[in-house]
Amino acid sequence: MKTIIHSRNGNQIVEIVDEGLLISNVQDFLDLAANSPSRNIILHKENIIHEFFDLKTKIAGDILQKASNYRIRIGIVGEFKNIKSKSLRDFIFESN
Repeated sequence: MKTIIHSRNGNQIVEIVDEGLLISNVQDFLDLAANSPSRNIILHKENIIHEFFDLKTKIAGDILQKASNYRIRIGIVGEFKNIKSKSLRDFIFESN
């Protein structure tokens, strides 16, 4: 796992770069966040379990609730234009 540190407006943002799956459950996210040098984290879509993006599984809700509880700001980057789920498209729109 490689980390890239970005500085923006005096804030440190950590971008996590990896070829494989990093987050498959809430504990994986908490472990990653605990070992991060910043509370501002950029994740790539490819590093998150596919079920995260199926809102019915509640994985996204659980992870985002933990992020909120621990005041962790996360950004998920990737290609999202082929999403068929209206609820996920709405969620992405509201989150941006």
